[in-house]
Amino acid sequence: MATGKIKVTTENIFPIIKKFLYSDHEIFLRELVSNAVDATSKLKALSSLGEVKGDVGTPLVEVKVDKEAKTITISDNGIGMTSEEVKKYINQVAFSGAEEFVKKYDDKLDDAGIIGHFGLGFYSAFMVAENVEIFTKSYQDEPSVKWSCDGSPKFKLEETDKENRGTDIVLHIAEDSIEFLEDSRISELLNKYCKFLPVEIKFGTKEITNKEGEGDDAKEVKETVDNIINNPTPAWTKSPSSLKDDDYKSFHRELYPMNFDEPLFHIHLNVDYPFNLTGILYFPKLKQNVDLNKNRIQLYCNQVFVTDSVEGIVPEFLTMLQGVIDSPDIPLNVSRSYLQSDANVKKISSHITKKVADKLNEMFKGDRKAFEEKWEDMKVIVEYGMLTEKKFFDKAEKFALYQNVDGTYSTWTEYLDKIKVNQVDKDGKTVVLYTNDKEAQHSYITEAKEKSYDVLVLDGPIVSHLIQKLENEKENISFVRVDADAMDKLIQKGEEIPSVLSEADETSLKETIERVLPKEQYTVQFESMSPTSSPFTITQSEFMRRMKEMSATGGGGMFGMNNMPEMYNLVVNGNHPLVSKVLGEKDSDLQKAMLKEATDLAKLSQGLLKGEELTLFIKNRYKDLV
Repeated sequence: MATGKIKVTTENIFPIIKKFLYSDHEIFLRELVSNAVDATSKLKALSSLGEVKGDVGTPLVEVKVDKEAKTITISDNGIGMTSEEVKKYINQVAFSGAEEFVKKYDDKLDDAGIIGHFGLGFYSAFMVAENVEIFTKSYQDEPSVKWSCDGSPKFKLEETDKENRGTDIVLHIAEDSIEFLEDSRISELLNKYCKFLPVEIKFGTKEITNKEGEGDDAKEVKETVDNIINNPTPAWTKSPSSLKDDDYKSFHRELYPMNFDEPLFHIHLNVDYPFNLTGILYFPKLKQNVDLNKNRIQLYCNQVFVTDSVEGIVPEFLTMLQGVIDSPDIPLNVSRSYLQSDANVKKISSHITKKVADKLNEMFKGDRKAFEEKWEDMKVIVEYGMLTEKKFFDKAEKFALYQNVDGTYSTWTEYLDKIKVNQVDKDGKTVVLYTNDKEAQHSYITEAKEKSYDVLVLDGPIVSHLIQKLENEKENISFVRVDADAMDKLIQKGEEIPSVLSEADETSLKETIERVLPKEQYTVQFESMSPTSSPFTITQSEFMRRMKEMSATGGGGMFGMNNMPEMYNLVVNGNHPLVSKVLGEKDSDLQKAMLKEATDLAKLSQGLLKGEELTLFIKNRYKDLV
């Protein structure tokens, strides 16, 4: 048996770090600019402690592209490095200067604004550069130095004549990465990754027009100024008390310049225990054709953009929201490209859920009328949350709204109080009648209202799942679509109405009906109802239809249900005069024609009369008018 130590050398690990540490090569700019921002933040922190003499000037990071020389330069006027610090932080892979700095001054600085953690970011430069140079001068009284490396583990370190404090990193771009020498490409990356970094970032200059003078003497004067590409103090870094509603709307436009719809409302996150979390979330106006891949929530770590894939840190139902979340406590992979799941992520997710629920409840209690006006635009998010998050479901009871066909909104408790007398069946179960299409089911709704029943409008994309959830969570509750059965049978009261038809009558009539309607698709059933109820009604089992709908939208229903053929019931009201008339008709052809006419009307009321059948029905009605 042999034992020993695994040998890791720069010769075999360095190429891996250079090429595979980051999934996307464009990340190099984020990492190098973030390092430059850290350098200025460190200088500011030391200055506040009196460890830096004199005026440190205005912090600035500059990015320059020289297309001819094929170089990109990232410069800062920050803390700089001595020769020893270069050896320590650059030549030792994964030794983080930021982390060491924070540990050293942890007891003196509450928040140094330091971004870095791993100490690997610098090496992302070699993903796009064949040669990298560092020119740096420390704030300490030490000679300036130059470090250079051609992408191999070998480097050169020598004194240089750099006069100003700070660091310049020069990337000599490789042939396979010349796309990064285009100003437009660099501008795109700066906007994506560095838009809200806490230090001003300059990328070239721009021309602005100012007005001088007043009235007729006024003239436009053009001026060339630094092109500062970022906002160092975005809205989420400020106290909510210092912001007005217009400030939040303005920030939303800054986040999503191509989105012209104002959000419904915002939620400002500001937590410092048991974890640090800031951010602003916006409830958008959700449209039928909403693109969930656009205008997503953006995740930041100390104002550095990480990702817009926030699944995990944000509960699934809230991924439809917009805005920003920023936390230094989120667990990132070593390349700071995506989240790693741990206990903190779950805590943050739970807190965001609670914060959203509390905000919605506050809005509901504060101005119910305004809340109701916004409800249709946000109900999908709320209903999705009720389905997927138990804690949110419990809290939503206070503010989730249900609208009836008359346009009246009620909470769940209010609605049950409203229907508990008239819509309770013989078994003591409260029956909630609903429609998913007011126009298509108008005749059924009318019948229900004639019986003083109330009908809810439940027409969202996940309504079947929501109904199932409510039935499971609530006691003695049943949901029935208003067209699921003959009206007298929707809410079984236990009242028996005698039938005028004999068993022989029903058998005879059933045989005739089955010559008109295909029995593979329609099941004939006789009911004894009021003579004023419809003679023929087409219904579909509430259970079967709901299972099919749930299967179609995913996440529920029964396996294979979505592929089953549509099956319907033809409910015959044996006490209706038309039924007796049809039964008494001796001419079989005329009897069949009467049944065809009656069943076509029943199909028409359900939107089932289509194609050739509909065309013939219309033609025959015109003939009757001639």
